[in-house]
Amino acid sequence: MAYEFKIRRRVEFSETDMAGIVHYSNFFRYMEAAEHAFFRSLGASIVTRNTHPEVGWPRVHAHCDYHAPLKFEDEFEVHLLVTEKKSKALSYQFRFSKIGGGPLDLARGKLTVVCVTHNADGSMSAVHIPQEISDQIEVAPPDALAG
Repeated sequence: MAYEFKIRRRVEFSETDMAGIVHYSNFFRYMEAAEHAFFRSLGASIVTRNTHPEVGWPRVHAHCDYHAPLKFEDEFEVHLLVTEKKSKALSYQFRFSKIGGGPLDLARGKLTVVCVTHNADGSMSAVHIPQEISDQIEVAPPDALAG
């Protein structure tokens, strides 16, 4: 069972603002990229068409605190940890750290996603996380979350 995943990235020019610093909104894209990679590592996808019913994962909470800037061509790591697993929702903690020196704690983020199905009228209804996905995910131990 998995409770963490890490991705490495390099800041692209298009992700920066006029000062050459990563625009705050991109941290949410980085969190989403880590979440998608986490699902792929489990042999699944965030777009789950192989379950019945088909499910999606809209965000119901997103948060990020910034501690130090990332700049063009900086290499960094996004560390995803599962903080909570409910029957219909998952919550993650994200830690951003620069690779090759610099501040260790660049930013911290949180996402909560809910497993939903789409109804014929276009509305969404929360559903239980498919067993084949739920069985592979566990909550990180307290010592991992405290770090």
